Amino acid sequence: MRPAIKVGLSTASVYPLRTEAAFEYAARLGYDGVELMVWAESVSQDIPAIRRMSESYGIPVLSVHAPCLLISQRVWGADPVSKLERSVRAAEELGAQTVVVHPPFRWQRRYAEGFTDQISALEQSSEVMVAVENMFPFRADRIFGTGQSSISRMRKRGGSPGIAVSAFAPSYDPLDGNHAHYTLDLSHSATAGTDAVEMAGRMGEGLVHLHLCDGSGASTDEHLVPGRGTQPTVEVCQMLAASNFAGHVILEVTTSGARTAAERDELLTESLEFARVNLLR
Repeated sequence: MRPAIKVGLSTASVYPLRTEAAFEYAARLGYDGVELMVWAESVSQDIPAIRRMSESYGIPVLSVHAPCLLISQRVWGADPVSKLERSVRAAEELGAQTVVVHPPFRWQRRYAEGFTDQISALEQSSEVMVAVENMFPFRADRIFGTGQSSISRMRKRGGSPGIAVSAFAPSYDPLDGNHAHYTLDLSHSATAGTDAVEMAGRMGEGLVHLHLCDGSGASTDEHLVPGRGTQPTVEVCQMLAASNFAGHVILEVTTSGARTAAERDELLTESLEFARVNLLR
């Protein structure tokens, strides 16, 4: 019998609560571990502090999400090359199996040109897998802003306010690159209008990490509780359960709208139960 797939909780799923709250929820609700989102909160960047939390709650760090969001461009410095390497070293220190990273932004030209080679070199020097995540097009005004000077910059780069553009190089589809390992995010596939089952099939054995969430196909990234949107969440989970998938499934859901602690509990419990039922081997 194949071992059960481990189900973790992204520390981003408890926002606006702090990182430690994710460890507490994971321990209390029965998650197998957490994914550390490295971002502006100072403790998320403090790997010795995270290791102490992990030991204190008895909750392992299954994966590390590199600081590559628009809002974390200055976390761990401005150089994305060194930030990706630092993320892998952090994963090694924490005993995490995977680093999740987005494709480079188009304006990160040096990083984009060496991205595939850097990932290959990091994986050759480490047991950590670097899994490139599927993304989605952004509206031009979300990237450049809506001020007059921003609109001028937008037009110089071929954009128009409200027009969906790819901010990523070579695209928001990680399979347009040449990588060994991938993360499939089901909220991102909803926003991009991507067929998630088809994408999972194209990823093949390179699919080593799943962000289990949902989306309705809105133009914004929703990260709904799985089963509350239009994505083939059941089909993707069952596909992994029936395969030799040896990666992790991470619940990366939005609970920032929860009005009470009990409501957040319900969202995270529902998410975990959905995963357990549909990943059963």
